[in-house]
Amino acid sequence: MLSGAIHDKGSMILAGYLGGLFAVKKPLSFSASIAFEQSYGGVDGDSASSTELYALMSALGDVPIKQSIAVTGSINQMGEIQPIGGVNEKIEGFFEICNLRGLTGDQGVMIPIQNVANLNLSDDVVKAVENGKFHIYAIKNVLEGIEILTGVPAGTRGKDGKFTKGSVFEKIDAKLEALRGDGEK
Repeated sequence: MLSGAIHDKGSMILAGYLGGLFAVKKPLSFSASIAFEQSYGGVDGDSASSTELYALMSALGDVPIKQSIAVTGSINQMGEIQPIGGVNEKIEGFFEICNLRGLTGDQGVMIPIQNVANLNLSDDVVKAVENGKFHIYAIKNVLEGIEILTGVPAGTRGKDGKFTKGSVFEKIDAKLEALRGDGEK
């Protein structure tokens, strides 16, 4: 195993968040593994925990994620996005890659809203944002993030216990129900 204690803690937080959302009256019936391909060194830190959660949600709900948006931010068990270090370097690094490949207007970076106060970006990034060629999405929670990444409403649980029709959460809940295979409704 190449992960460290902080990364492992982030994985437990993901399980807690998913359990709180989807295991209210029934158990979670799946396991998942996340690997950073082509990484042969140790991985530690939790700045990618929201990204890992979005990947799991995408896979469970069969909802594709926009590949033109970079994501950073850790989460807590309530699904709130928490601030991270190195926000300027992360934004500028992704911007440089996009700029070299050609800005399309669809590219951007999703960051914790708390990090907005820390932004001190290069003139090139600021100009690209002002011209709508690059975007910076400052978010508070997972709900906002999954909606930006998928273009599909996250969904809310109604009084009947079901999620909003057509939402990401409804699709995930249906998949979890199928995985359980116990016929419970």
